[in-house]
Order: sequence, then C-alpha cells, then structure tokens
Amino acid sequence: MPASALALAAEAAVRAASLNLCTDEYLLLLARPEQIVSVSHLSRDPLESTLAASARRFPSNNGTLEGVARRRPTLLLTMGSSGGDRLRIAGRLGMRVLDLPFPSSPQQVVDQARTVARALGRPGAAEPYAAALARLRATQPRLVEGALLGQAGQSISPDGLSAEWLRLAGYAQPALPGNRLTLERIATKPPRWLIESNYRRGQQSRGAAFLAHPLLRRLNSRILRTDGRPWTCGGLPMLAEVARLRHAQPR
Repeated sequence: MPASALALAAEAAVRAASLNLCTDEYLLLLARPEQIVSVSHLSRDPLESTLAASARRFPSNNGTLEGVARRRPTLLLTMGSSGGDRLRIAGRLGMRVLDLPFPSSPQQVVDQARTVARALGRPGAAEPYAAALARLRATQPRLVEGALLGQAGQSISPDGLSAEWLRLAGYAQPALPGNRLTLERIATKPPRWLIESNYRRGQQSRGAAFLAHPLLRRLNSRILRTDGRPWTCGGLPMLAEVARLRHAQPR
C-alpha cells in the first residue's frame, strides 16, 4: 500500500475527544470533522469560545471520562489533569491519552499543536499556525507599555503566557501589585495603553461595573478592546487576536 494511503488509513482510524476547553481548541482547529467524536460543553458556548459555531457540530461532554466513554474515542485530549486512576482507566478502555501541560509560551502552544496534529495522523495541520507565529516574531513591533484589563481591574503577570502574547502585539505588561490595576493607579499613573477585555462584558456584576467607572471612561482615547475569549487558554486563536491588536491603535 502506498505511503499516502497508509497515512489516510491511520488518520481515518482516529476517533478523538476533548475534555477541556483548551484542548477543544486544538481538536477543532487541527482535526478533520469526521475524527471528532466529542468536545467539552464550554467550547459550544459563544460567550466562552470563538470556535463555538464549529463546536456545536459535535456532541458535547461534561469534562469527565464517563462523559465520553460511550462514544469510544481512540484519542483523548485533556490539559493539566492530575492523572491517576482516570487516565489509567482510559488506557484500559483502549484510549490513547494526551494530557498536555498548561503552555507557558506561544512557542509551546505551537509545539503542543504539533503534538496533537501528529496524534491525529495529520502532522502538517499545525504548520500554518507555526508559520503564523514565525511571521509575528519576524515583524515584532516596538514595545510600548500596555496593561491587559479585565473585570474588577484584574490584569496579568508580566512573566506569564498572556504577557508573551501581549508582547507579540507590541505591548509590555507592567508589574502590578496582585496583578490588579486599581482605581488609585488609574487615577495617578495609568499605563500608556489599556487593553480592555470584553469577556462577558454584558453581564451585570461588580466586576463589570468597575470597567464603567468614570475614571476609566476619561481614558477612553488610550483604551483598546480585545476579545477576551482567546485569552482564557492563550492557545492558537491568540494568533489572530494578536495580529488584530497590532492594528487596533495608530502608533
């Protein structure tokens, strides 16, 4: 049998399920539709995932092994699992388990995509994302100070994955006490740019009310908006969001 036919046969034999919003992203972006047997319920929620429309084409699960076992996947994707009995049981049921660590850099996101693509029998599927990251790195803009801002003033560590994505967009996250931007800091020494997340922005809460404070609205000319959903996992959808943020504000 020709090598191409063998590859197609191996690909067709994969029945993949994901138990986690972040591994849902890999599965939905890298697998052929006929390979996907289940994704977590979170990825079908348009308030949580930019891939909700794609995710709704497939059965959902509640993030447990029991929720997918009856669909008999051959490949099970999860992230940051404690392992133990659940993964051993999955192995006994004939499932190959990919328990990915939480990525710590954009490069690790691409490396994980390559790992998932190989497990799906589709090693080339991750390469467009690898190329997109390489282009972002090759065209890195000059850095200016910019703080990611979420509900209740929550921000991010300057050393984490989100900060690395922000740097690729051209913004250097400042160090903030407790990774939080307080109204006092906003009044006295606001960052040059505020990258405001719209994550669940329309829901009534004290956190959302913070973002409507008059002090913030006075800084409207230096506030950029970002789709908060990709930041939850910091995975492959961040490539498009970073590219968009680069052009969100004239420099």
